[in-house]
Amino acid sequence: MFADVDVHYASAQRWISSNNDHLLTSDYVVDEALTLIRAHYKRQTALDVGQALFGQRLAELHFLTGEEIGQGWAIFPSHSDKGWSFTDCTSFALMQKLGISNAFAFDRHFSQMRGIRRVPN
Repeated sequence: MFADVDVHYASAQRWISSNNDHLLTSDYVVDEALTLIRAHYKRQTALDVGQALFGQRLAELHFLTGEEIGQGWAIFPSHSDKGWSFTDCTSFALMQKLGISNAFAFDRHFSQMRGIRRVPN
């Protein structure tokens, strides 16, 4: 579906097929991903990805709590030099809370977060 247009597709496929770790994502990440996919690809692509994400076939879906959103908000203004999105900040807050140190992401911002290892490298 993305092989012809996404430079990270092959790397992502290789990593996912060899990964044995539990994957978790948040509703904020799903929102951001579907919005970007819909803006850059066909509507049907966004629908297909949404089905996989909401069906939890790719990862467990975590709905952020008010507390987690508040933690993301606390991070957001304190790292304005990084260019992190609010979604990045909520992801970081959730990862800190749950003790998650690996982020499956091609977003360079995750390499800037102390204690987070972005995969694939």
